[in-house]
Amino acid sequence: MKKSGFTFRKRLASFRYAFNGIRLLIQKEHNAWIHCFATICVIIAGFSFGLSQTEWMAVVIVIGAVLSAEAINSSIESLADLVSPEYNEAIKKTKDLAAGAVLIMAIAAAIVGSIIFFPKLGF
Repeated sequence: MKKSGFTFRKRLASFRYAFNGIRLLIQKEHNAWIHCFATICVIIAGFSFGLSQTEWMAVVIVIGAVLSAEAINSSIESLADLVSPEYNEAIKKTKDLAAGAVLIMAIAAAIVGSIIFFPKLGF
C-alpha cells in the first residue's frame, strides 16, 4: 500500500467509511438489531433509575464493547464467506470463535447490567 501522508480530506473520508460501517451493522446484521434493542432498553432504564456518572461510564463501555464485537464478528463472517463460499472446517472454526467472542462480551455486559440495575430493583 502506498503511503501518501496525512491530509484532513483523507481523515474525513476515513470517518465516512467508519460511519458507513456502523450503518451497515445496524441495517444488515440481525444480531446487531437485538443488541441495539437491548441498548435502547438499558438507556431508558438508566434514565429512569437515575444512574450515577460512574454507572453510565460502565454502561457506555459495555454497550460499545458488545456492538464493536458484533461488528468485528460480522466482518470476519463476511470475509470468510467471500474467501470460502463452500463449507470449510477452518472457516467454521473461525466464525464460531468470532461468535463466541460476541457471546462472552454480551455475558459480561449482562453481568455489569445486573450489578448496576438489580440493587435499584430491590434485589
